[in-house]
Amino acid sequence: MGLSEDPELEPFLFGLFLTMYLFTVLGNLLIILVVSSDSHLHTPMYFFLSNLSFADICFISTTVPKMIVCIKNQSRVISYVGCMTQMSLFFVFGNVDDMLLTVMAYDRFVAICHPLHYSVIMNHRFCVLLVSVSLLFSFCESQLHNLIALYFTHFKDVEISNFFCEPSQVLNLACSESFTKNLVMYLVGAISGFLPLSGIFFSYYKIPSSILRIPSSSGKYKAFSTCGSHLLVVCLFYGTAIGVYLGSVVSSSPKNSAVASVMYTVVIPMLNPFIYSLRNRDIKNALFKLQSRAI
Repeated sequence: MGLSEDPELEPFLFGLFLTMYLFTVLGNLLIILVVSSDSHLHTPMYFFLSNLSFADICFISTTVPKMIVCIKNQSRVISYVGCMTQMSLFFVFGNVDDMLLTVMAYDRFVAICHPLHYSVIMNHRFCVLLVSVSLLFSFCESQLHNLIALYFTHFKDVEISNFFCEPSQVLNLACSESFTKNLVMYLVGAISGFLPLSGIFFSYYKIPSSILRIPSSSGKYKAFSTCGSHLLVVCLFYGTAIGVYLGSVVSSSPKNSAVASVMYTVVIPMLNPFIYSLRNRDIKNALFKLQSRAI
């Protein structure tokens, strides 16, 4: 159904979302380039950050390009296979974002609370394992959601009250019984929301007291800046995503959910490079070095 039925708004929406998409892709590609080109950033924290940037590029690419094409062609039709594919990829990369934010919280916990054992615990093999498990877990969870939707194959000429095949909206169409629908939505919401958030809360449980014990003010600032950037992204992403997904159970205004979906599917992936670069001295120094070498 898109975001607006007013044809006069379509050129504005086309330009707005095309600009936001390009900013997101270029910003996250810049983070990946900076991390890979600077040897000082070859650490677990920036390894996870570069993977998060890649996941954000894939995440926004599952929804926005299709919407831009629909606006350009003035057609909002999507095939059944296309819808299932979009929903599957959306869930995979959305959950990869969830898991990577949890992994990054654990990385900060080990770095601040156990600094002497950090290099031993967060070795390269373990970091690759964490990213691989995150991807595998996300894929399995997306298939759980897809199996419920694929079980009901009577989709034809139906309307989805969003600008993409949003999982909760598709589940509303698939499950005629409200009990089954609510059970699946709360189950998937608990797995993709509650479990990662529990890991984040557990990781940050002892971080504040450990930061206060750091003797130097520069060390405290660096610890607070990295944790602050991460917590800001967590609050923005989880707050809107869980609100939209679980709120659709009781919401009577699908348009409000569509507008809120823009926040965690488009705005937050676009803001992530700015949040991590503007509040991170290491990233800013690496950007200056990269710029000087280019000149």
